[in-house]
Amino acid sequence: MTNSLKVLLIEDDMIEVMKFNRTVSKLQLNLSIIEAKNGEEALEVLEHKDRLPDVILLDLNMPKINGIEFLSILKNNDTLRYIPTVVLTTSSNQKDLLECYKIGIAGYVIKPLKYEDYVEKITRVLEYWSINELIKG
Repeated sequence: MTNSLKVLLIEDDMIEVMKFNRTVSKLQLNLSIIEAKNGEEALEVLEHKDRLPDVILLDLNMPKINGIEFLSILKNNDTLRYIPTVVLTTSSNQKDLLECYKIGIAGYVIKPLKYEDYVEKITRVLEYWSINELIKG
């Protein structure tokens, strides 16, 4: 892959951010990570139309604007609605899952408790979006 995959990680838990970055550093993928602590901060990042991410990884349980509210704003924006968004959450609530798919997510991944399982899931998600034809420039 010649292009760098630009990932916007929206996560308010710094331990989860550190775990994600630790996992990504082990991978042999060409990634560029942008971090936002909540939906409000993520919307500010997305105002820069010349630097939009290729994929968004979104936590649901966040302060200010939660994940579902963020998704609704994102999918109602003509420019941003096409950015693939994968929910990365601890919520196994069926209502959350159905609501997210109804709004228009690209995937729903439940964060496992075991670190090895987490690494496996993150690896699969990032490898998939690294080779996906939709995001190739």
